[in-house]
Amino acid sequence: MSHQDQVLKSYCTTREASKRLGVSLRTAQLWVEQGILEAWKTHGGHRRICRESVENLVSKREKNLPGIVAGAPFEILFVEDDETLRALYLAQARLWSMKPRLRSARNGYDALVQMGQHVPDLLITDLHMPNMDGFEMLHTLPTIPSLTFMSILVVTGLDPREVAQHPKFPKGIPILPKPIPFDQIHDHARRCWISKIRRSSEAPLNLVR
Repeated sequence: MSHQDQVLKSYCTTREASKRLGVSLRTAQLWVEQGILEAWKTHGGHRRICRESVENLVSKREKNLPGIVAGAPFEILFVEDDETLRALYLAQARLWSMKPRLRSARNGYDALVQMGQHVPDLLITDLHMPNMDGFEMLHTLPTIPSLTFMSILVVTGLDPREVAQHPKFPKGIPILPKPIPFDQIHDHARRCWISKIRRSSEAPLNLVR
């Protein structure tokens, strides 16, 4: 094997490293600047990262990943006034491989009280409920700074087009129709769970050293 082949096999670009590590390009650049990833620049000014340092970091992160998940479980709050549906939500979610921590609320007021005590990672809510409905609850959430990073999913029997046009319905919240589409809810929850893990993994000083 020639020296050039050895170099090509031994080093990768910042973009290739970021993809291998599952982080953003900027995060990979910061890790290089912090010395977490070993790198050098070519005569043309292009950055090259030591592939071995990338693989070592991957190994360290994989070892720490179970600890991240175990130390900060993924939490879901279901808001549904129908007792049977609440029980069905909980029964289905207990079967998910991510093993989320589950809570439930009967209406928007009950949900706000629970979120004030502990913020879930994902809020899954109906809209038509007694006392405080989902519209009023969702309209209130932006005023609570601690809920900034909470994901929200609406599951409703109402027409999604009418829901989106409601003056108290925040823009950008995904809507799923009833009957409850458990496969789609699971897919959404899993994406949120993976996103939480990635956010945790992009805190390199505590994770990879």
